[in-house]
Amino acid sequence: MTSIETLETGPVAALGALVDSGAPVPAAGDVLPPLWHWVALPRWPVSSVIGIDGHPRRGDFLPPIDLPRRMFAGGEVIFHGDLRAGARVVRQSDVVLVEEKSGRSGRLAIVEVRTRLLDADRDDLLVEERQDLIYRDAAPTPTSFPDPEPASAVPPAGPPLVAEVGGWRFVTDPTLLMRFSAATANPHRIHYDWPYATRVEGYPGLVVHGPLSALVLAEALRLAHPDRAVRRLRHRNTAPLFCGDPAHVGIDAPTPDIAEVALRRPDGTALAGLTAELTTTPERHPS
Repeated sequence: MTSIETLETGPVAALGALVDSGAPVPAAGDVLPPLWHWVALPRWPVSSVIGIDGHPRRGDFLPPIDLPRRMFAGGEVIFHGDLRAGARVVRQSDVVLVEEKSGRSGRLAIVEVRTRLLDADRDDLLVEERQDLIYRDAAPTPTSFPDPEPASAVPPAGPPLVAEVGGWRFVTDPTLLMRFSAATANPHRIHYDWPYATRVEGYPGLVVHGPLSALVLAEALRLAHPDRAVRRLRHRNTAPLFCGDPAHVGIDAPTPDIAEVALRRPDGTALAGLTAELTTTPERHPS
């Protein structure tokens, strides 16, 4: 699938308002921080193709897999050049792997999507990306369900990254999830439809987006090292985080050019991780 698209400034501004970290928000002509192209290249499906889970029905671009649970498992991004807000790019995306397995947790399918972003005017390669999606059977639906708290009793969480000793707290609320869904053109119902998430897919609550976790880790790295640029970035999601649950972001730098960022529960359970290869940020000017 090939298309010519614009790195939209509106969703970029929306993500900057959502993150609310105090770091500069890119305007037209500015270089996008790592992973911000996920919001800058929204692709809204038309309403007539939406399936029961909110995503487009499978069988067009993604294969016709009949497993209901879709999870963003991780991937890798290589930055060959700068992505600038407002610029035009050629997006080339292909499904390169579909692998079905069966194990102790039931059936699953692994789908690998490869994407290349090229400068639409010069044809220079800017980004190579791999995304890994996993499809699973739904969990057994519980026979009873906890009642959600009254909306009036749930205070706004504020900015998702809150500085604390040794890193940051990652805090979420339903409004944050809704705003991220809108910024990334993600209609998956597990992120905003509590009855669907709990009664159909068997989760204990709303699920925090895998891309949101990865973006928050990348943003923590940007806050900690504003003078460094990312050349290559690997991200992975190992366990789901549910809306409102506490989580901590920490950064480790085993070498000057490598940074490890981890999202963990208070008991140390790993939820998501990011490994970045860093370089000194060159002086940059708008094109």
